[in-house]
Amino acid sequence: MVDMESHYRPPSPLEDSVLGSPLCEDFIGGMDELQDIPQYIDGDALSSLDGFFRRTIRLKLEYDKCERRCKIQKKNRNKCQYCRFQKCLSVGMSHNAIRFGRMPQSEKLKLKAEILTGDMEVEDPQQADQKTLARHIYEAYLKNFNMNKAKARTILTGKTSTPPFVIHDMETLQLAEQTLVAKMVGTAGGHLLEKEAEVRIFHCCQCTSVETVTELTEFAKSVPGFSSLDLNDQVTLLKYGVYEALFALLASCMNKDGLLVAYGSGFITREFLKSLRRPFSDMMEPKFQFAMKFNGLELDDSDLALFVAAIICCGDRPGLVNVAHIECMQENIVQVLRLHLLANHPDDTFLFPNLLQKLADLRQLVTEHAQLVQEIKKTEDTSLHPLLQEIYRDMY
Repeated sequence: MVDMESHYRPPSPLEDSVLGSPLCEDFIGGMDELQDIPQYIDGDALSSLDGFFRRTIRLKLEYDKCERRCKIQKKNRNKCQYCRFQKCLSVGMSHNAIRFGRMPQSEKLKLKAEILTGDMEVEDPQQADQKTLARHIYEAYLKNFNMNKAKARTILTGKTSTPPFVIHDMETLQLAEQTLVAKMVGTAGGHLLEKEAEVRIFHCCQCTSVETVTELTEFAKSVPGFSSLDLNDQVTLLKYGVYEALFALLASCMNKDGLLVAYGSGFITREFLKSLRRPFSDMMEPKFQFAMKFNGLELDDSDLALFVAAIICCGDRPGLVNVAHIECMQENIVQVLRLHLLANHPDDTFLFPNLLQKLADLRQLVTEHAQLVQEIKKTEDTSLHPLLQEIYRDMY
């Protein structure tokens, strides 16, 4: 007879978020007992490349050329997407194998013949279903995120009656901590008063990240088909997707001079963040560099809603069980995104491929961010929130 009590494992913070349960402080001590999500191992290297290759071909991604011929290994595979793709080609992967690999032989031959003769008929898209999906995802986006791009742009362009408080040095930081930040972190931030400024800022960043991860979790559960997935797959998709989505959303709160904080009531300057001591000064600058390029695409909230949904429902995350179903979900969302962009930005024919390229940029940005967080955790007098700790564990 199985002893169920001895086999019981309490849900992790991320599982708690998916299931809708509140985080429990008593659970923090048991974080080390969490079961790790399966990762790529050397013997599965080809499978890892296959998923990456299929995603590259399916989404028509292009990577910046690299002449260094990087060695692709488990720990660095997201560092150089170009060399990773070249390795796929070197082991014999092909475009046609990806396109036709899961089709019966008779269908393959028929489709190839149609392509060669140009006789393929383009089916009319199911516009009603696609518009319904786009509207559903957009409504979930507006419902679940406290700050959206429209609100952020209104504040950043000075169109509000009360401008945000500007944090540009240590003195204004202390003033903000007594008012804006106190409301945001509550009594939990009391023990930080004796810490140095960099550690206090790092803690505030964590508070904001936890809130956004919670919002993203609720948003994901509103994406059609997500909640019906295996719970482990839901957790895996969130583990690997929330920071990519978070940085995409963060760009809306940024301009070249700084970013909005404390729900838009504060604005911390880019130069002040760069003036912090290392490694904290390295935390935000890469996000600004990404945001300036990303904001150049001039997406609106309806575009961002579909883009974030496509990030979360990504079928090449390590450890997924129902890969085919998740890939189908993502392909549907990406197709709706493509049609939506054509309708919403008719004069920008390259917007869709340019936006898909940002998926690779976000993945690299998150990889570098996770490495920096681990460095701070090891060398600085600070700690990670248990929810973020679980996300970072064995991420890359």
